[in-house]
Amino acid sequence: MRIIIAEDPNWSLDLVPSLSSLCQRCIADTIEDHQHLFEKLTPQLKDSIQPRLSLSLPLHVTANLVPDGVFWKRCCQQRWNICDISHYGHSWKRMFFERHLENLIELFVPEETEFKVILDVLPLCKNYIKRLNITQLLLPSRKFVKGRDDDQHEVVMLTNEEEDDMAASHFDFGIVLTELIHLEEFHLAYKIKQCGMNFEWSMFQITDRDCRALTTAFKACKTLKVLRIRQSQIDDKKCRPLLRCLMDHPSLIELDLSHNIIRDAGARSVAELLSKGQLEKLNICNNEIDIHGAKALAQALSNNSTLQYLNMRLNQVKDEGGEAIAEALQNNTTLRYLHLGGNDMTSITAVVLSKVLQKNETLKTLNLSCNNLGEIGGKALAEAMVHNSTLTECDIRQTDIDETNSASINKAIWDNQCADWDKEVQQRRKSTIYL
Repeated sequence: MRIIIAEDPNWSLDLVPSLSSLCQRCIADTIEDHQHLFEKLTPQLKDSIQPRLSLSLPLHVTANLVPDGVFWKRCCQQRWNICDISHYGHSWKRMFFERHLENLIELFVPEETEFKVILDVLPLCKNYIKRLNITQLLLPSRKFVKGRDDDQHEVVMLTNEEEDDMAASHFDFGIVLTELIHLEEFHLAYKIKQCGMNFEWSMFQITDRDCRALTTAFKACKTLKVLRIRQSQIDDKKCRPLLRCLMDHPSLIELDLSHNIIRDAGARSVAELLSKGQLEKLNICNNEIDIHGAKALAQALSNNSTLQYLNMRLNQVKDEGGEAIAEALQNNTTLRYLHLGGNDMTSITAVVLSKVLQKNETLKTLNLSCNNLGEIGGKALAEAMVHNSTLTECDIRQTDIDETNSASINKAIWDNQCADWDKEVQQRRKSTIYL
């Protein structure tokens, strides 16, 4: 027997890679030049090669070539510390492209960054993006001129023309929303993060020019289901054109305009959309909607047959508006969630609402917190809950309702919850027996 003694004492035949492994390594190293070889592989072989692929490969090579899997997981974990795949339909590839495009847009500086940066990536990512969450929009870099303040000290300031240009120049979403053929959710906030000592109110508001650009973009985006524009200083003037273009939108079911400055005229526009559209969720909390706006929304709600969720927290609807909304629930048969917290309502609204709760069979969650309902309002609600069997959540914190009536309301809510649980258990048992 002849024996070969290796120079490395730790060497053995077990360390010799298989031919299959060598081939996979070769394909991984030369994938940029031999994409056709990778395309011909079986799904199992593609999965086994993904851990070997270099993360520095250009996107135009990997975007449509490498399927969802370990490679895209590695790309995400390399770029971002927090990677919760559950928010992206459990798809690493979707997470990468959505966050990649979001980062490009949020760091885009108008008049400086070349729009080609966005145009180059859109064809690569358009098939994988279903949601965009834009948390900041930058303005053009400031151009200063020297001047003097009231004390004749030399300072640096903006010219009026440049200030107007800055206020009118945000990223234009027209081309982006047109190209994203699978976009279903669009979250947007006109603000700047970490502006520091350079803070200006113009950094935190949507402009008339932005509204015109968005109306054109929304008309082209037929797949949009959820639209959220929050913390952007949307007023009545800007609200109307934005909502007008959504009147006949084929797929929009959720609208969120919370934390803006919408007043009664804007609320009437929202009510018009509610009457003509197919909204299922509407969030207009923390605006400046008064009595007349609330009445317009109540009239639309009375004739609506699609809305299931309405959040009007932190407005100023007062008792007249609260009564109108309560009376609308007598005709509405679809609303399941209603939030009227912090609206300067008193026992007058609570009494009207209690009459509705005795007959309403669809409302599941009611929030009346931070209103001055008092003992009279608490008593009316407690008496109404004796006859209500559907309400399973009722928030009456900080409403000055006394402990006795509060305990009665909470007990009725608990009974309704138990009844719901019993029904659910029975349904599960029936389905189990059927299977």
